Amino acid sequence: MDVFSRTFLPAAAEAGVTIPTVSRHLPIFRRCVEPDDSTVLVTRCVCPDRPLSGEFLLLLTYRRLVVTQETRVLHRLRLHLNANLRHLSNVTWRPDLRMSAVDVAATAVDGVRERFRMRLGQPEQVWHFDALLKHVFRERRPAGRLTAAA
Repeated sequence: MDVFSRTFLPAAAEAGVTIPTVSRHLPIFRRCVEPDDSTVLVTRCVCPDRPLSGEFLLLLTYRRLVVTQETRVLHRLRLHLNANLRHLSNVTWRPDLRMSAVDVAATAVDGVRERFRMRLGQPEQVWHFDALLKHVFRERRPAGRLTAAA
């Protein structure tokens, strides 16, 4: 079993993503992520700018940010974002304990500003996801490559 497989399923379970959802999205993620890349975070999210666009599944590894979209009516899957972390700029996130959510935003290489809201079940998860984002975007990246504000 490769590194991605070993780390993806526990991360999805930690976020409460169901096995049927994981099974539907996994083929798309496999095409985007290298087998030796570790999963940091898997979670459902929505796009606050487009509330009727359906649900998204966000995958964060130490190298990539991949987001898939599932349409509301027909439940079709499509790749929404597949970006190397080095190509993202102005990555920011804001924990919100009142809503048990974390808002994440990043500018992709094509200049499009992507925004996602991760709705979490418990306030403790908000701090845990905040720590994971800090670990990937602040502690592991070279200085000067990121302007993140939590």
